Amino acid sequence: MRFFTSNINSAILQAAQRPTVRMSQAQILRNVRQYSSGTQAKKGGLNSGLLLGLLGAGIVGGIAYNKKQGKVCPLEDGSSSVFKSRGFVSLKLLEVQSVTHNTSLFRFALPEGQASGLPVASCVIAKHSSGKFLPVLRPYTPISDDKAVGYIDFVIKKYDDGAMTPLIHNMKPGDTLDFKGPMVKYDWEKNMKKNVGMIAGGTGITPMLQLIKRIFHEESTDKDVRVSLIYANQTEEDILLKNELDKIAKEHPDRFKVVYALDKAPTNWTGVSGFVNKEVIQEHLPSPQEKDSIIFVCGPPPMVKSIAGETILMSQGKFSGILKELGYSKENVFKF
Repeated sequence: MRFFTSNINSAILQAAQRPTVRMSQAQILRNVRQYSSGTQAKKGGLNSGLLLGLLGAGIVGGIAYNKKQGKVCPLEDGSSSVFKSRGFVSLKLLEVQSVTHNTSLFRFALPEGQASGLPVASCVIAKHSSGKFLPVLRPYTPISDDKAVGYIDFVIKKYDDGAMTPLIHNMKPGDTLDFKGPMVKYDWEKNMKKNVGMIAGGTGITPMLQLIKRIFHEESTDKDVRVSLIYANQTEEDILLKNELDKIAKEHPDRFKVVYALDKAPTNWTGVSGFVNKEVIQEHLPSPQEKDSIIFVCGPPPMVKSIAGETILMSQGKFSGILKELGYSKENVFKF
């Protein structure tokens, strides 16, 4: 297995030096949609499915958003995006904020006057050069506003047996990490819906929050979009970004509803107790008959599989699970 992983890693690194690979947007989307910031790769180092996905998407091979390497694209507000350049960019860690006992917010500095400018919903690839054999690559979804100038935030959970997260959690302000992107997962601008349901588990909240911030941004044109979120965790202490979610719900009570579900709920818990089941989905999310609607799902693989079917390598995989049983169609369900 080590030999196999090393060979794939070598292929990726070699591909990074090759001339630009030109692919259609549809091809890119098909190749990268499965990956989320909260998904932990299997033990044994780099996930071969992820690496093959990166190769297929051209993310490491050099999808060029500009013809000249290092050129930075201007954004509509006059700022620029470092992530629209061809190669990896090195960003300095500004600060680390503890979120839970095993999860932290990592704020990285962007070059002066630049914003992330990442499309919604998308992630970036982080590359750490301290792997045992070759650099470690992982996708992460930022939670900061795409128009925020000077910084980009990631919420990352530490997995003690992980290849990347222990390395990131050992970083100190002033250390640097390489990033490349974007990897577009769902093109919200092109496929916007009026009624949005979300089911998230753990760090699977990150692509959901990226979408929520886009929808409820003060300059957003999505003024009539309604969002219902079911956010599942093991314990109350595991809930990530609760203050931010509650703030948005308070500011937009007619358009945004968040319901928290806990596997191990305390006696005075007022949210959902236990796993997300048919009854919970029927009560809180848009129905299968709701017009112009979509259900987003992101979380641990067993959870995603039970709700909407497992993803397979670079595709959405077979649609199954609770949502199918309730009458939802695969066209109106998207798995991050």
